[in-house]
Amino acid sequence: MEPLATGSARGGKASILVSACLLGTPCRYDGKSQPCQTVIELARECELVPVCPEQLGGLPTPRTPSEVQPDGRVLDAAGNDNTRAFQTGARKALEIAREHGCDRAILKENSPSCGVHRIYDGSFSGTLAPGMGKTAALLSQSGIALASESEFL
Repeated sequence: MEPLATGSARGGKASILVSACLLGTPCRYDGKSQPCQTVIELARECELVPVCPEQLGGLPTPRTPSEVQPDGRVLDAAGNDNTRAFQTGARKALEIAREHGCDRAILKENSPSCGVHRIYDGSFSGTLAPGMGKTAALLSQSGIALASESEFL
């Protein structure tokens, strides 16, 4: 990710799309958050734009965990196909990024929506595999630079 002070969308501050759970919003599948203090502190120099693509796609919190399958569908642990909700959430997150002039995003690693480098392999066995979540992939394809929270620890 490039230096943070370079982008400018509002009031001279760079605008960065951020997974809302990293900012302390309890929106994860388990109804919790996973705040990352280093990311939160970026608010001093940047406009942080929180999104939860899964909520934007219409999924409740808490919700049954979902994983991206090898064929690209997103199923929850009960076997329900949530692909459409994940695609909708990804599109809405991209719209929000564009509305705020975000050219970069910091996303929650391992998430079926936001994973930047790794996601769970679809077997619900806790096994991680290289890959991107649905939102991360769409943002990347749309030219938005991505980083995971682990790159800020």
